[in-house]
Amino acid sequence: MGGKKSFVKDYMTKNVISVSPDTETEKIMELMKESHHNSYPVVENNKLVGMVTAFDIVAKEWAETVSGIMSTNLVVANQNLSINDASRVMFRRGISRMPVVDEKGELVGIITNTDMVRSHIERSTPNKVEYFKNTMEQLYGIKTTLKHMPVETNKLRPTQDRVYADELEGRAYELEKGLAEPAIVVKTGDRWILVDGHHRAVASAQKGYETVDSYVVDLGQDIKLGMEKTADKAGIKTFDDIEIIDDDKHPLIALTESMQEQASKGDD
Repeated sequence: MGGKKSFVKDYMTKNVISVSPDTETEKIMELMKESHHNSYPVVENNKLVGMVTAFDIVAKEWAETVSGIMSTNLVVANQNLSINDASRVMFRRGISRMPVVDEKGELVGIITNTDMVRSHIERSTPNKVEYFKNTMEQLYGIKTTLKHMPVETNKLRPTQDRVYADELEGRAYELEKGLAEPAIVVKTGDRWILVDGHHRAVASAQKGYETVDSYVVDLGQDIKLGMEKTADKAGIKTFDDIEIIDDDKHPLIALTESMQEQASKGDD
């Protein structure tokens, strides 16, 4: 799973808002306010001919139409370019959005920094899942199956007694942007045990999402897991039983802040 190569076509946005060279600059400004995007590909006769950005409108001499301000010297990607190569190009060039064209030079999509982050998350997570799956098989002497699927939020059985408010906020943002890693869940008997991803799952529950994107390791039989027994003893059965820590930051964040505080005291 971890070794599968990913391409631009797997992660690019396909339904791209584009404009023409004749589009009025005033219209572009309205479009930016409505769509919250700050750059658009410029297409003429189905061919990509330029890119217009908020920077073009602000920094260049005013022109009535896009043709007078658009950039025409573009870095573009082929949809069969690997994600790794595309990310290197974007990093070296300092660009956050790269148009994707086919062999005819026609616009087929756009790839962004956000897409790069998503591709990294989805490629790195399976390694962790495979390790956990193998551990379960060795521990219980069984053969499991693995599925990437949505799991009903209210069916998930948590195994962690606390989450941190600041990290919860981060996971909520990732969910809204489609960047959250899938949770790791064990299906044992008719129970869905949440192993990894409690902040994501709690954020999903708080936002009223009916499902949580998950990697499900199905044991194929009913085995009472150690983490499930521990949760039983702690009285953790639903997300309502999880304590949200407001006044105590995540340990790593608190450590960083305390280091900064100590450094500033040393400067006094």
